[in-house]
Amino acid sequence: MGADKNAVRAYIEQVPSPTRRRDAETLVELMGRVTGEPPRMWGKSIIGFGEYHYKYESGREGDAPAAGFSPRKAAITIYLPD
Repeated sequence: MGADKNAVRAYIEQVPSPTRRRDAETLVELMGRVTGEPPRMWGKSIIGFGEYHYKYESGREGDAPAAGFSPRKAAITIYLPD
């Protein structure tokens, strides 16, 4: 878990906008409290909390964060799968 938290911290620190960095830190705190899960990087740009497994009728399956966000350049994108 420590490595995941360090990766999340390093990712947030490289976000160019100070406002977006502050918002990302706030979202890490809030989503951690709401989900009860620690943050972890999913790919290069999504900070996720928890995990769920999905499987489509086509047979395609995989794992994804149960909740997450990405502090993108234009805006923060929040992921809350249904």
